[in-house]
Amino acid sequence: MDNTLLISLSHQLAAIRSMDVIANNLANVSTPAFKRENVKFEELVAQLRAQEGDTSPQPVSFVQDKGVVRNLDEGRLERTNNAFDLALNGPGYFVVQTPKGNQYTRNGHFTLDPSGQIVTENGETVQGDGGAIAITPNDGDIHIAADGTVSGKNGQIAKIQVVNFANERMLLKEGSSLYSTTQTPSPATGTAISQGMLESSNVEPVVEISHMMEIMRAYQATASLTQQQESLLSQAIEKLGAPVN
Repeated sequence: MDNTLLISLSHQLAAIRSMDVIANNLANVSTPAFKRENVKFEELVAQLRAQEGDTSPQPVSFVQDKGVVRNLDEGRLERTNNAFDLALNGPGYFVVQTPKGNQYTRNGHFTLDPSGQIVTENGETVQGDGGAIAITPNDGDIHIAADGTVSGKNGQIAKIQVVNFANERMLLKEGSSLYSTTQTPSPATGTAISQGMLESSNVEPVVEISHMMEIMRAYQATASLTQQQESLLSQAIEKLGAPVN
């Protein structure tokens, strides 16, 4: 394959990958505590074999997908007045028990299950210092302090776990706003829980749409270059195949 076509293909694949990530960002603009992502690319210089007319292998620069980078900036805090909506103001993650073990989230849109345990939208139990946190009808109105202490009319019930990690970027997405990691968690410091509030997504729709338009223009320019190269090759083949008078 012609080098120009190879380079164009790598650019088009990079554009498609970027569009997928932007589309996911936009789809989660209303997901509490969602962190926007962008694709990290690097230049890959390869030595391709010499073609006709070349005296040595030619260096060619491709675009290489090196993965996705998560933006860890905190989203805005939005008031909901729901007693079990909790927002983290500062670094850290809530701990939830899943069938795969403990996982972590900043999405504090919690509720009570039929047994009175605080759970996520998907039913995973939110963990306190002593495990699952159970609320009974006798507890009355629930107050959750900035340090995570859960209290009812009869006093303290539990304390919500908030943990952090040495390298947040090593957390792996598991879906449903959950992350997993092999790192050992440690208690988060300098973080306050706000009851009746949720952290919003840090996605800025206008910025994402602007990036999408830039990528679309770049893709179209690359596609145009590919079409021009294919047209030149087609003309060359026609001339080579034409009968000699």
